[in-house]
Amino acid sequence: MIDQTIREYLLPEQFNAAVRAGAAIMKIYKSSEDYHVAMKSDHTPITIADRMAHNTIKESLGTTRIPILSEEGRQMLYDERRNWELFWLVDPLDGTVEFIKGNNEFTVNIALMENNICISSVVYVPYHRKIYIAERGRGAWVMYDVAPDAAAAYSYDDIHSNIVRLPLADAEHTTFRVAVSRSHQTEETHAHIEMLRAEHPDLEIVEQGSSYKFCLLAEGVVDYYIRTTTTSEWDTAAGELILLESGGVTHAYPSGEPLAYNKEELDNPWFVARR
Repeated sequence: MIDQTIREYLLPEQFNAAVRAGAAIMKIYKSSEDYHVAMKSDHTPITIADRMAHNTIKESLGTTRIPILSEEGRQMLYDERRNWELFWLVDPLDGTVEFIKGNNEFTVNIALMENNICISSVVYVPYHRKIYIAERGRGAWVMYDVAPDAAAAYSYDDIHSNIVRLPLADAEHTTFRVAVSRSHQTEETHAHIEMLRAEHPDLEIVEQGSSYKFCLLAEGVVDYYIRTTTTSEWDTAAGELILLESGGVTHAYPSGEPLAYNKEELDNPWFVARR
């Protein structure tokens, strides 16, 4: 595993790239009347904000000389990436559908992968000015009031002197809260919820877009998240580590196996995440 000296160099690069990408996204979100929406080959939307965020992250992380596997980057053959020991796994704008709808539920996801295991992650929620970070084996935290900034230059000490440990002490609640995707629900989602409701008659559904659902789990605000539609590795890697380091777990559904990364096909199975 990479040593602490390298970790202290890479986390600020990761953190600043996310905040800078958030600035690019919010500039378009607040001022543009045309998001230039197009459909990709997988029938998911892409906007100019996705492209600008990708370019910002690519430029920011390019100085690390670590390869980048990004949702909006060029397609990479498995033979090209299968032997990578270290790489960035990036979703420049997670929750594009929510971005287009204007409901503020979108994130920037950057995961640092070592031997296909996430060792450091950042999830930035630019509209809410919150950023979540995790370091494998060290913990997960949230920092508040992190404004989108195209020139963000936080140091390792800046980051670790202003963060709050997860889960949050004031997140306790009495009902059993289940997070579901706001825009991607299926009959299987609803059937699973009804199964849970038999055990938890007080079950409360929380609809939420993007990887922010992992962050709410990490905070302790919600208890469970079921996903029965297609996601990709860059949708889950960063959020999964934040949840893990706050005391939660994510596994494939219904197999119960861990999620795997840098597979030949980058789609995830259905999964459950819980506290």
